[in-house]
Amino acid sequence: MKFYRLLFLLVIFSSSASAKTMLVLGDSLSAAYGMQQQQGWVALLQERLSEHFFEVDVVNASISGETLSGGLTRLPALLDRHQPDYIVLELGANDGLRGGNVKVIEKNLRKLMATATESGARVLLLGIRLPPNYGPRYTENFFKLYEQAAKEYKTYRVPFLLENVALDPKMMQSDGLHPNVIAQPVLLDTVWPIMEIMLRKP
Repeated sequence: MKFYRLLFLLVIFSSSASAKTMLVLGDSLSAAYGMQQQQGWVALLQERLSEHFFEVDVVNASISGETLSGGLTRLPALLDRHQPDYIVLELGANDGLRGGNVKVIEKNLRKLMATATESGARVLLLGIRLPPNYGPRYTENFFKLYEQAAKEYKTYRVPFLLENVALDPKMMQSDGLHPNVIAQPVLLDTVWPIMEIMLRKP
């Protein structure tokens, strides 16, 4: 009996030791704004990883209201603490919604990407589109920043996190900016195909 108990503990320890870490650094879109944490797409991601037999522990460091500069300030300590194998970056929406200077946004996004990639982790960048009332020139210049950054740093990219929910009132909260509970699985489905490619790469 003692032998089997020891064998069981060794298997558990080995599994835990081999598990990789994924850090999600985002804003309210990833922080389950307006709902319970376990209902958000990041929590659902942890469940899907387990269902697909990926030994990956998800650390959600997303904060509602977070900006690119805020993420830049917090990322070094998060890297030291968690030493992630994968990093998911979902930031910039608040910078854009506040009408920030595109050049400043670009500078901070590139710094964030540089810090993430230099850690040695595989990086997935989640793109954002702004509402059309910000004007086509500003919104398009903003949107292109994500594609340019992903190409420059050779990272994975999901073009637009809210692609399948932003124009559906049934999927959005009353403020028209944040996806609701029923939209969370759709957000995960939007992210998953690219994330799975990243996870399966040797």
